[in-house]
Amino acid sequence: MENSEGVKIESTVVTEEPLISALDIALFVVIITVAYFWYFKRGKQSSSSEKKPYTIQPSSLSSIEQTSNSSFIKKLKSTGRSLVVFYGSQTGTAEEFAGRIAKEGARYKMKGMVADPEECDMADLVEMKEIQKSLAIFCIATYGEGDPTDNAMDFYEWLQNGDADLEGLNYAVFGLGNKTYEHYNEIAIYIDQRLEELGATRVHEIGLGDDDANIEDDFVSWKEKLWESVCSHYGIEETGEESNIRQYKLVDCSEVLPERIFSGEISRLKSYENQRFPFDVKNPYLSKIAVNRELHKSGDRSCMHIEFDIDGSKMRYGTGDHVAVYPKNSSELVDKIGELLNADLDAVFSLLNTDEESSKKHPFPCPCTYRTALTYYLDITSNPRTHIMKELIEYASDPKDQEKLKLMASSTPEGKKEFHEWILRDNRNIVHILEDLPSVKPDLGHLCELLPRLQCRYYSISSSPKVYPKSIHITAVLVNYTTPTNRVNKGVATNLLAQLIPTNDELPQPTIPIYIRRSQFRLPPKSQTPIIMIGPGTGLAPFRGFIQERDYARKEGREIGEMVPYFGCRKKDEDFIYENELQEYVANGTLTKLHLAFSRDQPEKKYVTHLLEQNADELWNIIGEKSGHLYVCGDARSMAKDVHSIIVKVVMEKGQMTNSQALNYVKKMEQQKRYSADVWS
Repeated sequence: MENSEGVKIESTVVTEEPLISALDIALFVVIITVAYFWYFKRGKQSSSSEKKPYTIQPSSLSSIEQTSNSSFIKKLKSTGRSLVVFYGSQTGTAEEFAGRIAKEGARYKMKGMVADPEECDMADLVEMKEIQKSLAIFCIATYGEGDPTDNAMDFYEWLQNGDADLEGLNYAVFGLGNKTYEHYNEIAIYIDQRLEELGATRVHEIGLGDDDANIEDDFVSWKEKLWESVCSHYGIEETGEESNIRQYKLVDCSEVLPERIFSGEISRLKSYENQRFPFDVKNPYLSKIAVNRELHKSGDRSCMHIEFDIDGSKMRYGTGDHVAVYPKNSSELVDKIGELLNADLDAVFSLLNTDEESSKKHPFPCPCTYRTALTYYLDITSNPRTHIMKELIEYASDPKDQEKLKLMASSTPEGKKEFHEWILRDNRNIVHILEDLPSVKPDLGHLCELLPRLQCRYYSISSSPKVYPKSIHITAVLVNYTTPTNRVNKGVATNLLAQLIPTNDELPQPTIPIYIRRSQFRLPPKSQTPIIMIGPGTGLAPFRGFIQERDYARKEGREIGEMVPYFGCRKKDEDFIYENELQEYVANGTLTKLHLAFSRDQPEKKYVTHLLEQNADELWNIIGEKSGHLYVCGDARSMAKDVHSIIVKVVMEKGQMTNSQALNYVKKMEQQKRYSADVWS
């Protein structure tokens, strides 16, 4: 016979004995009895459990805590707050602005809290109407090519894809952007409009801060008018109290065991001793410096070619990506602060958030020494903002110093002018301020609370992983300049990198923390697609990776499209970086042409923009007739804008279009990723 699967089986029929014995019957009865008892016993328990809920204690509370922490509404209600300020921040400025707004809320009888949208369930915005006189403020930065910051990405996508009913939500938005970029404040503008579309009420018009000008001035001016609108909307009055309320309290940690003290790690204690993949912004990889060589042939400027060793790290990068470098402040500046404030820099301390509900317990990794905080965690070289001037007033013993600080902290025209001239134009940092106002002796713990976080520096990767899978290359100009007060300011990251020179194999190699940031600056998917690359100076960096990748494809026997770089520098014999490499790529056919502009090798200055205008036919042939790609890397303030204007002009003339048609053509190129820019201001 066959079973259901068609497999033959044999059976034997025994006729001498009955089919069911007495033993079989007894066993059957026992089984039925046990099953009956088990079934009804279980059913009784189930019935009982429906009447009386029970809980199971988890072995870990992390999931419950995470769910609880994500509800900002619960925190607002449990602590009697009505103001929440969300921030979308890539460099820390938006987070700083959010903190200042939340702090000022107390003056208007609105107890506030700062919130990271990445750590919140933003769908809870629909419940804001349940809190009397509630207000949500968004300090949102736009970076890159109109992208949201990493921590605001989920919120941005929720707004795009959702249709929540936000009626009853009162809100205001301040954007942080840079006018030299095409997508100026695009994310903040979208959020402001989208919240209104979903039924929310705009309490005050959007503020647009321009980091290319004076974003501090933009913020302060907007903030003052914001509170006027808030008072009008809610029918409240300012209390007039302007006391400097500390957000963190200082804790003496002199008894803490050495192994529990942070020594420069970004997040996890001892993370540089025990490296764990994956590596990211909170967990950088401690990379060895494999190569550090000078690219300039002569002159008083320096440009470094640096190679980071990532062998064994499991890190992967793409051509066109960025590498983030975590710098540290010079010991000279750190020691100067200790000297000016007569402080013990090796004392161990911690700053603990006075708001117990805040998810941010410390402003930076604690406990640590003051020396560690000033070296690795705090920005002591940038221009301090006006709120720091305000906080320093109470520490000035000289009336003249007090008056100067009060003036710069004020929003009067005279105050703004003084701040602009004395701080911004003269390029003073906190060290310079303490030197020039000798009676100002702030508590070092309070100063550590006030100063912004030291941020990592991003560099375009100048190598291809196809050619260099075990290393990351960057091209960096050493930053040194003299200020109007005859002080020499030095770039934090580049001056550190300049000191990290590899030694022989017998000695430990210098290291620095890094991680990879993905970019949309990519080669076309097809190697046959022709491309134009415009990158004067260190703008050549990502194109070096592009060229390496196409050269790799050519050597594999694949067809590659035209590659036409435009490079410019001051003098051919001085700062023509990677000259031999570029000439070799021309010789072997990887580069179709090499357009060079040396601005100071002739009486009249010559730039890449002049070459672009001269080669209009070639430009149109590649981007118009052959649907090629165009890339720009370098200065956003002038070069990138000039290039954009020239491209529009070429499209008009060679494509026989009107100005509006040419602008639409270029816009479509950008949307199709055929026109890409990796620029900075």
